[in-house]
Amino acid sequence: MKELAGRLTALDPDAGAAVRVIAYFDRLAESRAGVEALVRGAAVLSGVPARLADADRRVRVRVEPDGARRDTEQPPEPDWPSAALSPGGPPALWLERAGAVPSVVDAVILERAARAARVVLDRTRGRAPLDDPALVETLLDATADEAARLHAARRLGLGTAPARALATPAGRPVVRAADAGDAVPPGRVGVGPVVPTAELPRSWSAALTALRFTADGTAQDPGPRVVHADELGDIALLAGLVAPGADPPPDVHALDAAAADAPWLLTTLYAVTTTASLRAAATEANVHHSTLQDRLTHAEHLLGWPVRTPQGRLRLHLALTMRRLARP
Repeated sequence: MKELAGRLTALDPDAGAAVRVIAYFDRLAESRAGVEALVRGAAVLSGVPARLADADRRVRVRVEPDGARRDTEQPPEPDWPSAALSPGGPPALWLERAGAVPSVVDAVILERAARAARVVLDRTRGRAPLDDPALVETLLDATADEAARLHAARRLGLGTAPARALATPAGRPVVRAADAGDAVPPGRVGVGPVVPTAELPRSWSAALTALRFTADGTAQDPGPRVVHADELGDIALLAGLVAPGADPPPDVHALDAAAADAPWLLTTLYAVTTTASLRAAATEANVHHSTLQDRLTHAEHLLGWPVRTPQGRLRLHLALTMRRLARP
Protein backbone atom coordinates (compact mmCIF):
# COMPACT_ATOMS: atom_id res chain seq x y z
CA MET A 1 0.00 0.00 0.00
CA LYS A 2 2.85 2.40 0.78
CA GLU A 3 4.41 1.73 -2.61
CA LEU A 4 1.06 2.34 -4.34
CA ALA A 5 0.55 5.56 -2.40
CA GLY A 6 4.01 6.75 -3.40
CA ARG A 7 3.39 6.06 -7.07
CA LEU A 8 0.01 7.77 -7.01
CA THR A 9 1.41 10.80 -5.19
CA ALA A 10 3.86 11.31 -8.03
CA LEU A 11 0.96 11.39 -10.47
CA ASP A 12 -1.74 13.00 -8.30
CA PRO A 13 -1.09 14.21 -4.74
CA ASP A 14 -4.77 13.93 -3.78
CA ALA A 15 -4.99 10.35 -5.00
CA GLY A 16 -1.87 9.39 -3.05
CA ALA A 17 -3.22 11.05 0.09
CA ALA A 18 -6.55 9.26 -0.32
CA VAL A 19 -4.82 5.88 -0.51
CA ARG A 20 -2.88 6.65 2.66
CA VAL A 21 -6.14 7.59 4.40
CA ILE A 22 -7.71 4.28 3.36
CA ALA A 23 -4.70 2.36 4.63
CA TYR A 24 -4.76 4.29 7.92
CA PHE A 25 -8.37 3.47 8.72
CA ASP A 26 -7.92 -0.12 7.55
CA ARG A 27 -5.18 -0.49 10.16
CA LEU A 28 -7.41 1.00 12.84
CA ALA A 29 -10.20 -1.39 11.89
CA GLU A 30 -7.86 -4.40 11.95
CA SER A 31 -6.67 -3.42 15.43
CA ARG A 32 -10.31 -3.07 16.59
CA ALA A 33 -9.79 0.56 17.57
CA GLY A 34 -12.58 2.39 19.39
CA VAL A 35 -14.74 5.30 18.27
CA GLU A 36 -12.55 7.95 19.87
CA ALA A 37 -9.48 6.65 18.04
CA LEU A 38 -11.37 6.80 14.74
CA VAL A 39 -12.55 10.38 15.33
CA ARG A 40 -9.01 11.31 16.41
CA GLY A 41 -7.68 9.88 13.16
CA ALA A 42 -10.17 11.96 11.17
CA ALA A 43 -9.09 15.12 13.02
CA VAL A 44 -5.36 14.50 12.69
CA LEU A 45 -5.54 13.57 9.01
CA SER A 46 -7.78 16.49 8.06
CA GLY A 47 -6.07 19.09 10.24
CA VAL A 48 -9.37 20.35 11.68
CA PRO A 49 -11.52 19.24 14.62
CA ALA A 50 -13.68 16.19 13.95
CA ARG A 51 -16.81 15.21 15.81
CA LEU A 52 -19.19 12.26 15.89
CA ALA A 53 -22.72 12.45 17.31
CA ASP A 54 -25.07 9.47 17.33
CA ALA A 55 -28.25 10.41 19.20
CA ASP A 56 -29.73 6.91 19.03
CA ARG A 57 -26.71 5.37 20.74
CA ARG A 58 -26.07 8.43 22.93
CA VAL A 59 -22.48 8.76 21.68
CA ARG A 60 -20.81 12.15 21.32
CA VAL A 61 -17.08 12.53 20.61
CA ARG A 62 -15.12 15.59 19.46
CA VAL A 63 -11.35 15.62 18.94
CA GLU A 64 -9.02 18.50 18.06
CA PRO A 65 -6.35 18.11 15.35
CA ASP A 66 -3.69 17.90 18.09
CA GLY A 67 -5.38 14.69 19.27
CA ALA A 68 -6.97 16.13 22.41
CA ARG A 69 -10.60 15.24 23.07
CA ARG A 70 -12.75 18.30 23.72
CA ASP A 71 -16.48 17.54 23.56
CA THR A 72 -19.00 20.34 23.10
CA GLU A 73 -22.76 20.84 23.17
CA GLN A 74 -22.63 23.34 20.30
CA PRO A 75 -24.48 22.03 17.23
CA PRO A 76 -22.51 21.48 14.01
CA GLU A 77 -22.58 24.13 11.30
CA PRO A 78 -24.63 23.25 8.20
CA ASP A 79 -21.75 23.93 5.79
CA TRP A 80 -19.26 21.55 7.43
CA PRO A 81 -18.33 18.45 5.42
CA SER A 82 -20.22 15.50 6.90
CA ALA A 83 -21.09 11.84 6.47
CA ALA A 84 -23.86 9.55 7.71
CA LEU A 85 -23.23 6.35 9.61
CA SER A 86 -25.67 4.45 7.42
CA PRO A 87 -26.94 4.98 3.86
CA GLY A 88 -29.72 7.53 3.81
CA GLY A 89 -29.25 8.39 7.46
CA PRO A 90 -28.68 11.84 8.96
CA PRO A 91 -25.17 13.33 9.17
CA ALA A 92 -23.31 11.95 12.18
CA LEU A 93 -19.63 12.66 11.49
CA TRP A 94 -18.31 16.16 10.70
CA LEU A 95 -15.05 17.86 9.88
CA GLU A 96 -15.19 21.40 11.24
CA ARG A 97 -13.98 23.03 8.04
CA ALA A 98 -16.25 25.96 7.20
CA GLY A 99 -16.65 27.86 3.97
CA ALA A 100 -14.71 25.55 1.69
CA VAL A 101 -15.67 22.96 -0.89
CA PRO A 102 -14.82 19.52 0.60
CA SER A 103 -11.66 18.12 -0.93
CA VAL A 104 -11.24 14.59 -2.23
CA VAL A 105 -9.17 13.77 0.83
CA ASP A 106 -11.81 15.12 3.22
CA ALA A 107 -14.45 13.02 1.47
CA VAL A 108 -12.34 9.86 1.82
CA ILE A 109 -11.61 10.61 5.49
CA LEU A 110 -15.31 11.00 6.23
CA GLU A 111 -16.33 7.90 4.30
CA ARG A 112 -13.73 5.59 5.84
CA ALA A 113 -14.09 6.95 9.37
CA ALA A 114 -17.91 6.75 9.24
CA ARG A 115 -17.82 3.20 7.91
CA ALA A 116 -15.41 2.07 10.62
CA ALA A 117 -17.35 3.90 13.35
CA ARG A 118 -20.59 2.23 12.32
CA VAL A 119 -19.01 -1.22 12.66
CA VAL A 120 -17.55 -0.35 16.06
CA LEU A 121 -20.82 1.07 17.38
CA ASP A 122 -22.81 -1.91 16.15
CA ARG A 123 -20.35 -4.23 17.90
CA THR A 124 -19.74 -2.36 21.14
CA ARG A 125 -23.21 -0.97 21.74
CA GLY A 126 -24.78 -4.39 21.40
CA ARG A 127 -27.09 -3.61 18.53
CA ALA A 128 -27.57 -3.86 14.80
CA PRO A 129 -28.55 -0.81 12.76
CA LEU A 130 -32.10 0.31 13.55
CA ASP A 131 -32.95 -0.02 9.87
CA ASP A 132 -32.08 -3.75 9.76
CA PRO A 133 -35.22 -4.90 7.88
CA ALA A 134 -35.11 -8.54 9.01
CA LEU A 135 -34.80 -7.71 12.71
CA VAL A 136 -37.49 -5.01 12.57
CA GLU A 137 -39.80 -7.41 10.72
CA THR A 138 -39.31 -10.04 13.42
CA LEU A 139 -39.82 -7.50 16.18
CA LEU A 140 -43.19 -6.38 14.75
CA ASP A 141 -44.47 -9.82 13.69
CA ALA A 142 -47.32 -10.85 16.01
CA THR A 143 -46.97 -14.45 14.82
CA ALA A 144 -43.29 -14.67 15.73
CA ASP A 145 -42.28 -16.35 18.96
CA GLU A 146 -41.94 -13.85 21.81
CA ALA A 147 -38.40 -15.02 22.50
CA ALA A 148 -37.46 -14.29 18.87
CA ARG A 149 -38.99 -10.82 19.10
CA LEU A 150 -37.16 -10.04 22.34
CA HIS A 151 -33.90 -11.26 20.78
CA ALA A 152 -34.50 -8.90 17.83
CA ALA A 153 -35.15 -6.07 20.28
CA ARG A 154 -31.84 -6.71 22.02
CA ARG A 155 -30.01 -6.77 18.69
CA LEU A 156 -31.62 -3.46 17.77
CA GLY A 157 -30.50 -1.93 21.04
CA LEU A 158 -33.99 -1.59 22.48
CA GLY A 159 -33.72 -4.20 25.20
CA THR A 160 -36.95 -4.21 27.21
CA ALA A 161 -37.40 -0.43 27.17
CA PRO A 162 -40.77 0.93 25.99
CA ALA A 163 -40.88 1.79 22.30
CA ARG A 164 -43.29 2.61 19.49
CA ALA A 165 -43.71 1.73 15.82
CA LEU A 166 -44.11 4.24 12.99
CA ALA A 167 -45.71 3.53 9.61
CA THR A 168 -45.08 5.38 6.34
CA PRO A 169 -46.57 5.00 2.83
CA ALA A 170 -43.34 3.31 1.70
CA GLY A 171 -44.32 0.36 3.87
CA ARG A 172 -41.00 0.10 5.66
CA PRO A 173 -41.63 0.13 9.42
CA VAL A 174 -39.67 2.29 11.83
CA VAL A 175 -39.13 1.51 15.50
CA ARG A 176 -38.24 4.24 17.97
CA ALA A 177 -37.42 4.05 21.67
CA ALA A 178 -39.91 5.95 23.81
CA ASP A 179 -37.22 8.41 24.91
CA ALA A 180 -35.97 9.10 21.37
CA GLY A 181 -38.01 12.31 21.05
CA ASP A 182 -40.87 13.31 18.75
CA ALA A 183 -38.97 13.44 15.45
CA VAL A 184 -40.65 11.47 12.66
CA PRO A 185 -39.69 10.71 9.05
CA PRO A 186 -40.78 13.27 6.43
CA GLY A 187 -44.13 12.91 4.72
CA ARG A 188 -47.17 11.01 5.95
CA VAL A 189 -46.58 9.08 9.17
CA GLY A 190 -48.80 6.97 11.40
CA VAL A 191 -47.45 6.86 14.96
CA GLY A 192 -48.23 3.87 17.15
CA PRO A 193 -48.57 4.07 20.93
CA VAL A 194 -45.65 3.54 23.30
CA VAL A 195 -45.77 -0.05 24.52
CA PRO A 196 -43.47 -2.60 26.19
CA THR A 197 -41.11 -4.20 23.70
CA ALA A 198 -43.03 -7.47 23.70
CA GLU A 199 -46.17 -5.63 22.56
CA LEU A 200 -44.66 -3.79 19.59
CA PRO A 201 -46.79 -5.76 17.08
CA ARG A 202 -49.80 -3.99 18.64
CA SER A 203 -48.12 -0.61 18.21
CA TRP A 204 -47.34 -1.47 14.58
CA SER A 205 -50.95 -2.42 13.86
CA ALA A 206 -52.15 0.84 15.42
CA ALA A 207 -49.54 2.81 13.44
CA LEU A 208 -50.84 1.30 10.19
CA THR A 209 -54.36 2.36 11.12
CA ALA A 210 -53.19 5.86 12.02
CA LEU A 211 -51.38 6.11 8.66
CA ARG A 212 -54.72 5.71 6.88
CA PHE A 213 -55.99 8.87 8.62
CA THR A 214 -53.05 10.97 7.37
CA ALA A 215 -53.11 13.32 4.39
CA ASP A 216 -50.55 14.85 2.05
CA GLY A 217 -51.41 18.31 3.37
CA THR A 218 -52.05 19.67 -0.13
CA ALA A 219 -55.01 21.43 -1.73
CA GLN A 220 -56.08 18.10 -3.23
CA ASP A 221 -55.55 16.18 0.01
CA PRO A 222 -55.84 18.50 3.02
CA GLY A 223 -55.35 17.12 6.48
CA PRO A 224 -52.70 16.14 9.05
CA ARG A 225 -49.51 14.57 7.75
CA VAL A 226 -48.77 12.94 11.11
CA VAL A 227 -51.44 11.10 13.10
CA HIS A 228 -50.92 9.49 16.52
CA ALA A 229 -52.96 6.34 17.02
CA ASP A 230 -53.56 7.02 20.70
CA GLU A 231 -55.19 10.36 19.83
CA LEU A 232 -57.79 8.85 17.48
CA GLY A 233 -59.97 7.29 20.14
CA ASP A 234 -63.13 5.67 18.79
CA ILE A 235 -62.66 7.47 15.46
CA ALA A 236 -60.26 4.62 14.67
CA LEU A 237 -63.32 2.38 14.32
CA LEU A 238 -64.05 4.08 10.99
CA ALA A 239 -61.01 2.33 9.54
CA GLY A 240 -62.85 -0.97 9.84
CA LEU A 241 -65.87 0.39 7.96
CA VAL A 242 -64.09 1.86 4.91
CA ALA A 243 -61.82 -0.54 3.04
CA PRO A 244 -58.79 0.93 1.24
CA GLY A 245 -59.40 1.13 -2.50
CA ALA A 246 -63.07 0.16 -2.22
CA ASP A 247 -65.86 2.23 -3.69
CA PRO A 248 -66.14 5.17 -1.26
CA PRO A 249 -69.40 6.19 0.44
CA PRO A 250 -71.79 8.59 -1.35
CA ASP A 251 -70.69 11.64 0.66
CA VAL A 252 -67.10 11.06 -0.48
CA HIS A 253 -68.28 10.88 -4.10
CA ALA A 254 -70.06 14.19 -3.51
CA LEU A 255 -66.88 15.75 -2.12
CA ASP A 256 -64.79 14.63 -5.11
CA ALA A 257 -67.38 15.88 -7.60
CA ALA A 258 -67.59 19.23 -5.82
CA ALA A 259 -63.81 19.55 -5.65
CA ALA A 260 -63.61 19.04 -9.41
CA ASP A 261 -65.89 22.07 -9.82
CA ALA A 262 -64.13 24.27 -7.23
CA PRO A 263 -60.37 23.75 -6.65
CA TRP A 264 -60.50 25.71 -3.37
CA LEU A 265 -63.26 23.57 -1.91
CA LEU A 266 -61.36 20.87 -0.03
CA THR A 267 -58.98 23.18 1.82
CA THR A 268 -61.83 25.54 2.69
CA LEU A 269 -64.04 22.76 4.04
CA TYR A 270 -61.14 21.25 5.96
CA ALA A 271 -60.59 24.62 7.63
CA VAL A 272 -64.26 24.69 8.62
CA THR A 273 -64.01 21.28 10.30
CA THR A 274 -60.78 21.99 12.20
CA THR A 275 -61.36 25.48 13.60
CA ALA A 276 -63.61 26.78 16.39
CA SER A 277 -65.52 29.32 14.34
CA LEU A 278 -66.16 30.48 10.79
CA ARG A 279 -64.01 33.55 11.38
CA ALA A 280 -61.16 31.28 12.46
CA ALA A 281 -61.81 29.15 9.40
CA ALA A 282 -61.56 32.24 7.18
CA THR A 283 -58.21 33.07 8.75
CA GLU A 284 -57.04 29.49 8.28
CA ALA A 285 -58.14 29.53 4.63
CA ASN A 286 -56.56 32.97 4.18
CA VAL A 287 -59.76 34.58 2.87
CA HIS A 288 -62.08 37.35 4.07
CA HIS A 289 -65.01 36.28 6.22
CA SER A 290 -67.52 37.34 3.55
CA THR A 291 -65.58 35.37 0.94
CA LEU A 292 -65.75 32.30 3.14
CA GLN A 293 -69.52 32.70 3.47
CA ASP A 294 -69.85 32.88 -0.32
CA ARG A 295 -67.67 29.79 -0.71
CA LEU A 296 -69.71 27.82 1.82
CA THR A 297 -72.96 28.76 0.08
CA HIS A 298 -71.49 27.45 -3.17
CA ALA A 299 -70.14 24.34 -1.43
CA GLU A 300 -73.53 23.55 0.10
CA HIS A 301 -75.10 23.83 -3.33
CA LEU A 302 -72.55 21.40 -4.79
CA LEU A 303 -72.65 18.92 -1.88
CA GLY A 304 -76.37 18.93 -1.27
CA TRP A 305 -76.19 19.38 2.50
CA PRO A 306 -75.50 22.30 4.88
CA VAL A 307 -72.00 22.63 6.31
CA ARG A 308 -72.62 25.50 8.75
CA THR A 309 -74.83 23.57 11.18
CA PRO A 310 -73.39 21.25 13.87
CA GLN A 311 -74.86 18.19 12.14
CA GLY A 312 -73.64 19.36 8.75
CA ARG A 313 -70.11 19.99 10.05
CA LEU A 314 -70.05 16.51 11.60
CA ARG A 315 -71.18 15.00 8.31
CA LEU A 316 -68.52 17.00 6.49
CA HIS A 317 -65.81 15.95 8.94
CA LEU A 318 -66.76 12.28 8.49
CA ALA A 319 -66.79 12.65 4.70
CA LEU A 320 -63.30 14.19 4.65
CA THR A 321 -62.03 11.46 6.99
CA MET A 322 -63.57 8.65 4.98
CA ARG A 323 -62.10 10.16 1.82
CA ARG A 324 -58.64 9.54 3.29
CA LEU A 325 -59.57 6.06 4.50
CA ALA A 326 -60.84 5.06 1.05
CA ARG A 327 -57.50 5.89 -0.54
CA PRO A 328 -55.94 2.78 -2.11
